[in-house]
Amino acid sequence: MKTETKGMLLGLIAVALFSLTLPATRMALQSFHPLFIGTGRGLLAAILAGIYLFVCKSRRPTFLEFKYLLLVVMGVGFGFPIFTALAMGHVDASHGGVMLGIMPLTTAAVGALLFKERPSLGFWIMALIGSALVIVFSLIRGNGSLHWADMALLIAVVTGSTSYAVGGYLSKSLGGLQVISWALVIALPFYIVPAIWFAPVFTDVSATAWTGFLYAALVSQFLGFLPWFRGLALGGIARVGQTQLIQPFITILFSALLLGETIDAMTIGFALAVFGVVATGRAFNIKRST
Repeated sequence: MKTETKGMLLGLIAVALFSLTLPATRMALQSFHPLFIGTGRGLLAAILAGIYLFVCKSRRPTFLEFKYLLLVVMGVGFGFPIFTALAMGHVDASHGGVMLGIMPLTTAAVGALLFKERPSLGFWIMALIGSALVIVFSLIRGNGSLHWADMALLIAVVTGSTSYAVGGYLSKSLGGLQVISWALVIALPFYIVPAIWFAPVFTDVSATAWTGFLYAALVSQFLGFLPWFRGLALGGIARVGQTQLIQPFITILFSALLLGETIDAMTIGFALAVFGVVATGRAFNIKRST
């Protein structure tokens, strides 16, 4: 199997795992405060990450790697989990999933700016078309208006895509699971106080909320980054990042199955169009730094 193909496959696996994040967060909101979800899931994941690093005797990051890890912490440690949790209290998971559909473009942009990836003009055109499709889809579903929660989701997009690009770059030297593990351990001290402050009475938490919270902590915050960062390293940040274009529609499917949200003909039509854009985008050249 070609390296790039393996990277794309790993990216698709990760996207499938991440697609459950917003439905799982809405499930957790049945019993948990959004800020507990955002920091509590990080706290649990950080404890597991610390155990992993200790047992595997992982090397410490270099000073340069540490500086890049701070960007990973900014996004996957704080920005993405906290702002998506806040947004999910006000909009449907399917709506949020579509808003996150612009992440392939922002991830590619960060890769181009920071790590000298140079997508061709055709690639950028396909990325813009794909992002435009999901934005138009979001506006149609929102009756032409944007909720303040959409701004929270946009913050999640910017911080999350920056972390994705930087994490993919770091995984070349550290390895995917080590990148997210070190990021979580670095963020650990900042999780403790808000997680305790916003913690609920745990005996009152429903089984559904626990299921959503544990998925967000164990998979969305930790294990899902193993195939994701490895895939970005193998296939390139810009190209593998385009697999995220299908994430909104997998999220919508899970939202329908788990939360009873509706899938209509328009959703299916946009999904087919986005799949076409991803397939076309793969045909264009991307120059990568060595």
